[in-house]
Amino acid sequence: MDVGPRIRALRMDRGISLSELARLAGVGKATLSGLENGVRNPTLETLYAITAQLGVPLTAVLSAPEETPTVRGAAVGATLLEVFHDRDATYELYRMRVSPGPAQLSPAHQAGVTEHVTVFSGVLRAGPVDATRTAGPGEYLRWTSDVPHSYAAVGDEQVRASLLLRYPRPSGEDGRRIPGMQADDISFRRPGSA
Repeated sequence: MDVGPRIRALRMDRGISLSELARLAGVGKATLSGLENGVRNPTLETLYAITAQLGVPLTAVLSAPEETPTVRGAAVGATLLEVFHDRDATYELYRMRVSPGPAQLSPAHQAGVTEHVTVFSGVLRAGPVDATRTAGPGEYLRWTSDVPHSYAAVGDEQVRASLLLRYPRPSGEDGRRIPGMQADDISFRRPGSA
């Protein structure tokens, strides 16, 4: 995953200094510099903190991969299955696994982003940190994720679920274009497709 040049390009397009983006995202300046220069591997939490401050979906900083990309955090592994667009929003669909153990805290996304989780196995506790809910196999959770939120497997079984993120388009944004990116840069193949 070659995210550094994309983060730098988006930051510069917005006229934000490295120090300012690091402060806004709550990450160390050295960490952000290392990411931009390709000497550090980002965690899922760090990528979400940075993309929220840049006002773009996570996929805006992911390279078009040869394989389906998987991003990992403290407890969550998420494999991107599809990115799709409509007039009002960009959507990212992930296959998600949540490992037993400590919860994963995820930073706030930009305003209006919603998360939709369908649990296939295990029991998941997720949502805004002050209002988490629990769902088991066949159940569904939805929340607005522009606040810190968490994911935790309840018990000893790994949770398998789907995660759909909906990023509303800022007014004035045209069609499929993410500022600073080409639409082709964020299209991914589905697993098993040629």
